[in-house]
Amino acid sequence: MLDKITLEMLSKLSAEDWMVIIGVFSFFMAGIGTFLFGRICVKHLERKMAKGGGDQPLWDKGIGAIGFTYALTMVFPKLKSRIVNVDMVKQYTRKKDKKIALLYVVSVFVFLIFLVLFSLFYVPDDILS
Repeated sequence: MLDKITLEMLSKLSAEDWMVIIGVFSFFMAGIGTFLFGRICVKHLERKMAKGGGDQPLWDKGIGAIGFTYALTMVFPKLKSRIVNVDMVKQYTRKKDKKIALLYVVSVFVFLIFLVLFSLFYVPDDILS
């Protein structure tokens, strides 16, 4: 069956194994962050903005690509974005929205960094030739 995970087993893992473990973990964290941010924060923000007279851009109807811009605006309040109404986003952002946005942004960036690093350093030789 499954053996207990011991320090000896962990010390035998290669750098590639650690990259895969961290990459898979960051992939799931990015997925969880995306789901939570979309379901909790974006829905709340768009509902409040619709009541306040603002609306999401016409180009984003249905695909939700504006969500990451909302998250960046929440995490970096001095960021000036031309595709969202920054003042309305700041006005309707709650404390838990900022925390979930931070989780979302950090997890997506960590996943992308590990994706790039893994693809740069651990590409099989037969693909390059």
